Amino acid sequence: MRILVIEDEPKIAQAVKRGLELKGYAVDMVHDADTGLSYGRDQDYDAIVLDRMLPGSMDGVELCQTLRTEGISTPIIMLTARGTIGDRVEGLNSGADDYLVKPFSFEELTARVRALLRRPTNQVGTELCIEDLRLNTATYEVHRGEEAIKLSHKEFTLLEYFMHHPGQVITKDMIVSHVWDEDANILPNTIEVYIGYLRNKIDRPFPTAQPLLQTVRGFGYKLSAS
Repeated sequence: MRILVIEDEPKIAQAVKRGLELKGYAVDMVHDADTGLSYGRDQDYDAIVLDRMLPGSMDGVELCQTLRTEGISTPIIMLTARGTIGDRVEGLNSGADDYLVKPFSFEELTARVRALLRRPTNQVGTELCIEDLRLNTATYEVHRGEEAIKLSHKEFTLLEYFMHHPGQVITKDMIVSHVWDEDANILPNTIEVYIGYLRNKIDRPFPTAQPLLQTVRGFGYKLSAS
């Protein structure tokens, strides 16, 4: 899953970026409102972590309002040192989905990010399920039936993206946009390689079960029982 961090304090921005990357997310980072607005408009992010006080032509509240006015529905969690009830109400009324006051616990931030990324159609609590394949977004555990499956960070992120979109055809461009950050050097066969890694772990060890990761020739891939 790909996250945009808009934060002008370099130490906080770097700490948030590193921490989210350690949790398996692809993270892009910008430091002012105008660049943040451009990225929020033009990139396909799964969530935005947005500082309230930003340099530029607008603050975080105005940035959030602008994105919502333009029809951008990406989940937004707003970070701020201003924690009064009025500040929280203003932030939420601007279109933010959540609001976290500095200083904050990084574990709380990641828990709130996970909550924003949940999709109720195929998720109960922190667990995503397709047939007998289960992925826990809190513990980073994956099982098929009773068998535990060990995945790398990138394999986990790729599988999580598929499981948030069950049955949907996912193109290579969509995978690159959501699973790798903009600085990643993606070779032409990188996607095929990681699709192969996933198949070797979630399908091939289970010959009596229905294969789940399917190639849709000429279009991309989908995770589906049919």
